[in-house]
Amino acid sequence: MTIRIGVLTGGGDCAGLNSAIKWVTKTAMDPLLADRRSEDIEVLGIRDGWRGLVEVQPDDPQSVSQWIPPLSELVVRTWDRHGGTNLGTSRTNPFNPKDDRSALLLDNLKALDIHAVVAIGGEDTLTVAYNLHRTGFRVVGIPKTIDRDLSATDYCLGYDTAINVITQEVDRLRTTAGSHSRIFVVETMGRHAGWLALEGGEASGALVILIPEHDFDIQRVADLLMARRKAGVRYDIVVVSEGAKPRGGQEVYLSDKKDDFGHKVLGGIGRFLAKEVGRLTDLETRHVVLSHLQRGGVPTAMDRLMGRHFGIAAVDLLLSEDFGRMVALREGRIESVPLKAAIERLNVVNVAELYDTQRYNGRRSALLR
Repeated sequence: MTIRIGVLTGGGDCAGLNSAIKWVTKTAMDPLLADRRSEDIEVLGIRDGWRGLVEVQPDDPQSVSQWIPPLSELVVRTWDRHGGTNLGTSRTNPFNPKDDRSALLLDNLKALDIHAVVAIGGEDTLTVAYNLHRTGFRVVGIPKTIDRDLSATDYCLGYDTAINVITQEVDRLRTTAGSHSRIFVVETMGRHAGWLALEGGEASGALVILIPEHDFDIQRVADLLMARRKAGVRYDIVVVSEGAKPRGGQEVYLSDKKDDFGHKVLGGIGRFLAKEVGRLTDLETRHVVLSHLQRGGVPTAMDRLMGRHFGIAAVDLLLSEDFGRMVALREGRIESVPLKAAIERLNVVNVAELYDTQRYNGRRSALLR
């Protein structure tokens, strides 16, 4: 007996996705493991996330070839070395109440004879996966988000690579900041969760780190910078999450246009903060928006390994018919959790334990509370 599984990546791209796709494919089609199974497994790639499953025309071979390419060990052999996703991605939501295409999604899955889907993504992609599971279809998930805001897992694909990018880019900024005696405000991603800004700022030695979980006082930021300048420091780095906001203010958006999941595009807090800091301190202040640089580049060893571990575990879930679950890293072990538990709340920074609200930086106490 041969069963067909589909694998897709949804939402924002990041490093580690190709590793997960590779190891789903290799594990499912491993000839040594196949001898222990009662069925053979065929793996199909699904292009551009959930969009591929609503755009494909199952009765048109050309359309199927375009949207649902077959995968094999030979095809994915080198994928784990590369960033991004070779299958492509999108923010398509087939369950969007304003454009509900869930019936088409189910019809196409049936017409393509796809037995189960491995969905690799963050909150939005896995919410679609959960909704699909609730219809009775067989789904498992793999956590992916550079924001690391999925609950029920200690790690999400892409996070380590993104943290390394932030650290490397701030290191580069230090040379020009020092040369010109400037303040640099570095804007990172992070809509609701400040992990990238906090840990990226800690790793790169930023003086001030601003996160969505704690509204900041602009005057306090200026005072911290002026104190350093009076102490003889020529320059400083401020790292701010895109979702951070001043006390009494609102998030800053690039556009009011919403995507399929109802999100507006954040961006601009770095520019706003640099302007205000310059006004309050009379110091030359510039801003840099790291934006999609955090998503790009080759994956770190951590993301390659986690892609491997998560991909293998996802196939284990399929073979044990343990559907409606997401693979996870919990206390150093690969486990699985219900998809519902992964998406019902966000994993945000615990300010009381991890953030110094006076220094606007990470806490300087690890054991004492």
